[in-house]
Amino acid sequence: MRKADVIPAWGSILRGRRPFLSVEITRECPLQCPGCYAYQPEHLGAAGPLRQLSELKGEALVSGVLALVRRFRPLHLSIVGGEPLVRYRELDVLLPQLGRLGVEVQVVTSAVRPIPAAWRDLSNLHLAVSIDGLQPDHDRRRAPATYDRILKHIAGHRINVHCTITGQLLKHHDYLRDFADFWSRRREVLTIWFSLYTPQEGEQCEERLTPEDRRQALEELARLRVDFPKVEMPDRVLAGFVHPPSTPEECVFAQTTTCVSADLATRITPCQFGGSPVCSECGCIASAGLASFGRYKLAGLVPVSDIFYLSRRVGEWVGGEQVRDSTSLGARAAASGGPTKG
Repeated sequence: MRKADVIPAWGSILRGRRPFLSVEITRECPLQCPGCYAYQPEHLGAAGPLRQLSELKGEALVSGVLALVRRFRPLHLSIVGGEPLVRYRELDVLLPQLGRLGVEVQVVTSAVRPIPAAWRDLSNLHLAVSIDGLQPDHDRRRAPATYDRILKHIAGHRINVHCTITGQLLKHHDYLRDFADFWSRRREVLTIWFSLYTPQEGEQCEERLTPEDRRQALEELARLRVDFPKVEMPDRVLAGFVHPPSTPEECVFAQTTTCVSADLATRITPCQFGGSPVCSECGCIASAGLASFGRYKLAGLVPVSDIFYLSRRVGEWVGGEQVRDSTSLGARAAASGGPTKG
């Protein structure tokens, strides 16, 4: 979030709305990436695994997403999955309509299939392509979304590269530098973003970072942003990684973002990770940026996070926009012209 976005976001919260919306537009994905949070068993809690959730397709999906947008009126919509390009036909119809509604949209994809050429002309669209390290590691983890496919499918587009730093990547000297060098040379790339792997409570896996791993990664990122201007890692994001929120209730991102799964009814809580994320090891770049931004003091006196929190409480009281469970969310979407479960 930019400082210029504070007032619009604040206004939304005062009206009882969260300014950001994230939608898992499909449960389907041709990849089986290790450590993917969307397919963790506890991602959706009592609703069960994502792949077993009902989902919508075709006109029902398009109208359902539009119904959510009209209801929540977000400043920014993130479309995730699963793999959003599984629903590229629906997105072909949906994205221009979202543009006419004035909604900024980010589509997070593996680029496993061609990105439609028409999307190049959508000024409200931002493409984020997930890359899991250098080619040998990425291709092993994310086939069939291999480097060769990605480079072919992003040709002619302007994208943001996103890499989640895991324990494996830090075992190799200069690994992040080589990654930043490779993608900085690609003319399609606007920016390079890095997140840190965020584990679930009790999770023991190769991806999980030790405290020393986190320190090493952040020191390296501070150096890379100097040598590679496309690496977007401002001081406020680094500070957010160093001092993540201790609970979801203290996380500005979690408290200002509505996350909805593929049936367009099930809420994902406490944030987009679902389940029970270890907040003290949070590596979400959005959370880090907003956490540090929340510590910014307006007029040098009042932290933004305090204003957001108090404004949300006022908004809930004035607008009656209480946080609802998945059943009521689905009912409201259906009542406003949205979908029923497919």
